[in-house]
Amino acid sequence: MRRISITLAFLAALCVAVIPAWGVSKEIVQLQTQVEALQQQMGQMKQSFDERMGVLQHLVEQSTDSVNKVAASIADLQGTLQKQQTDSGARIDQISGQIQALNDTMDELKARLTKLSKQLEDMQSAQQSLAAQQAAQQQQQNAPPPDVLYNNALRDYNAAKNDLATQEFGDYIKYYPNTDLAGNSYFYLAEIQFRQGNYQQAIQNYDQVLQNFPGGNKAAAGELKKGFALIELGQKDDGVAALRHVIQRYPRSNEALQARDRLRKLGVSTTAARH
Repeated sequence: MRRISITLAFLAALCVAVIPAWGVSKEIVQLQTQVEALQQQMGQMKQSFDERMGVLQHLVEQSTDSVNKVAASIADLQGTLQKQQTDSGARIDQISGQIQALNDTMDELKARLTKLSKQLEDMQSAQQSLAAQQAAQQQQQNAPPPDVLYNNALRDYNAAKNDLATQEFGDYIKYYPNTDLAGNSYFYLAEIQFRQGNYQQAIQNYDQVLQNFPGGNKAAAGELKKGFALIELGQKDDGVAALRHVIQRYPRSNEALQARDRLRKLGVSTTAARH
């Protein structure tokens, strides 16, 4: 554009130089006018172009600044995220370690609690056993003498005072379970139950006589009456076997005579058949 401007100025000067001093033609005047208009338009175009270039340069500079700021922000954000990830990984490792430590502590506490519970149970069991022993000793100290208690029970038994005799024989067994008269007490309890038709309970007390006091003076009578109770319950074979055992073990006793008599009434032999 500068070259065009210079060229137009040169042409204008040339035209002025060749014009004769005595007059200017109409065409030359028009040409000068057009040249001046063109120069004016070129100036306006140059000014507009400069203004637009300035605006464009300003926008480019603003965009560049914005891009730089965004890039810096992204870099900062990436750095922050990376730092957070690093911190989070370390935090997670720390928390995992703490959780593992807590689990180990919990297992140890459970083991200790189990041990303490076992010790507590042992202490409670020992305390209960001691309390039971003390109670038994206290009851035995407060109990009547064994001969008095047994004689009272036997007297009430013979008087058919079954409830009172049952209580007294039971007390004798509780206070003096290892004496010979305890076997007699079991026998008389069985007799009371036999009278009342409670054959199953009677058999259990007869068994106490036979198992715990086999050499006592009520052993033969106990096995005899057990046989009778079995027969009453409909267990004839077991009852017959018990009666035959009485005859075999106590052949000259009164209980053997009663066993033979009952077997004859049942229509069976006094001895088992040999195969």
